[in-house]
Amino acid sequence: MTLRSVIRPLVLGVVRRGDDLLVLEGHDTVTGETFYRPLGGGIEFGELSEQALHREFREELDVSLTGVARLGVLENVFEHEGVPGHEIVVLYTASITDPAFSQRADPGPILDEGTPVRWLPLRDVVAGRAVLYPTGLLELLTGQ
Repeated sequence: MTLRSVIRPLVLGVVRRGDDLLVLEGHDTVTGETFYRPLGGGIEFGELSEQALHREFREELDVSLTGVARLGVLENVFEHEGVPGHEIVVLYTASITDPAFSQRADPGPILDEGTPVRWLPLRDVVAGRAVLYPTGLLELLTGQ
């Protein structure tokens, strides 16, 4: 059984600055699509999703979170780089404890892999100028 043939438990943190979302920028070389996703990662065996969220933000940006609250759960079936994937995504809203972080125009890359991180205006997603994953997140955020 390959890693991609199992359902992956994932946790993502929705961090906002006004109407902007803190996201990583991804690219699918097969489809040519550039997309955005909140930061987070896999939930390890025996780890609660909220614990995983705190761990992932420490690993990815070396920041701590406050005001963590569960937003919802989405099931994400997708294809990336031509390979099918399936995730159960636990979503939390949160704030970064250091208020200076939100003032940064460029939050910098993810520390452990170099993926670009940016503030994405939600209006760009609503207007169709940017693609936000997982599917269903925009509806959770806008109440549609």
